[in-house]
Order: sequence, then C-alpha cells, then structure tokens
Amino acid sequence: MNLDARQRAMLDEMGVKVWWPMAEPAEAQAVQAVVAAVRVEAEAAPVVARAAPVPPPAPAAASAPARPPAVPSHGATVLVDAPRRLYADGDESVRGGWLIVADMPPELDGRHGEPFAGDAGRLFDHMLRALQLHAGATPVHLMRTHRGVASGQPGSPRPIAEAFAEHAAAVAPRIVLAMGPLAAQGLLQSSEPLGKLRGRPLRLALPDSALVATYHPAYLLRNPADKARAWADLCLAAEQLLRAG
Repeated sequence: MNLDARQRAMLDEMGVKVWWPMAEPAEAQAVQAVVAAVRVEAEAAPVVARAAPVPPPAPAAASAPARPPAVPSHGATVLVDAPRRLYADGDESVRGGWLIVADMPPELDGRHGEPFAGDAGRLFDHMLRALQLHAGATPVHLMRTHRGVASGQPGSPRPIAEAFAEHAAAVAPRIVLAMGPLAAQGLLQSSEPLGKLRGRPLRLALPDSALVATYHPAYLLRNPADKARAWADLCLAAEQLLRAG
C-alpha cells in the first residue's frame, strides 16, 4: 500500500506508528506488508473461527415459557438501516468489497448527514483513507445499527436479525467490518464483550464473506491506547478481503 505524506499523517493522528516502506511493486504485496507490520499488535488467532456460542439462559419457572438467548437490548430492539455507498464516485454496478456495520446512537445518527459527526467522523474517514478505500476502486457500504422501536413504515430501520441478510445480499460484501459492540454482538447474536470478539476473522451465514469486529471511532477517541489494535483489525480485514478475492 503506497502511503503518501498525508496518509502517514492520518495514521500518526490515530496514534499508529508506521513501520513499513513507502511503496511496494504490487497492491497485494503492499497490503501483506502492512498486515505483517501490525500483526504483532493484534490479539488474533490466525485461523477462521466461529464466535463462542451464547450459553443457554438459566431454567425459568415452570409457568414461564423458555426464551432463546439474546443480546441485551435495554428494552429496545437492535435496528439496522439499509446500506448506503460511501465514496460514491466509484462504479455503482460493482458488487463485493467492504460492508461496514457501525453503532450509531439515535440522538447522533445524522440520518441525512455524514456517517459520524465531529471528531469521530474525522477519525472514521482517516481510518478508511489510510486503507485507500476513498479511491472508489473497491466498493464500501455503510450500515448503521442503533436501539429503537421498528416503525414498520417503508424505508424505516428494521430489526437486525431479520434485515441484515437481505441488505447484505444486495451488496454482496467480501468482508464485513463491525465497528462497536452493538454491531458485533447483533450480527453474531452473541453476548461476548467486543474485546473477545475482535482480533480474529469470524464467519457469518453469507457466502464468501468473513466478519472482523473492531472498536468504534468514538471509543478510540476516549481510549487512544487501543488505536493500534483497531488499525491491526483493519489490516486483518484487508487481508481477509485479499484471500477472498
């Protein structure tokens, strides 16, 4: 991956030390070099694994019906918006590429604006530009997750358990990047903390697609020590995309 001075400055702003050369003869070799440089930061297992199963709930009283395990929702359903293309100057007919599923609190969801607001939005853009996703050669789609109540109106957010497969089929991603605990737990139907889900590729019920979970940009602003781990997750996702390609 050829990083110019501006892109290196973006990584410096993320707090990530750049150890790799400026250029390599081929894109695949470049991404592999990036991955090799940061893999020491990852807490990853090198093999594809499934998320740990959610333990069954404790036996309920005889008069109450049994309920399946679920991600805690604090009284509201985990909803997901339809995907939208980022860096739309690319070829809209091209499918595959990246599907980013990111936590979006309802009060900050910016439904008609940018994916993220303020400093979190700038960091999000820097992370994608550091991977050169802004060039548009590889499709990048964003889906937003948040807690709420589904309205049932056309175009309104829908529960993630029923809507994700349909939305993903429309864009056919080769890699799914879950940013934040709500996105990762909702997609995997797991109650494991994000720290145990990140760092390794996981499988979804999608053909030729892997999932990598990582931290949300807003979390990284509060916890800058985890920026290097987040960058390692992005490189792991890029590596999975190369393998799928």
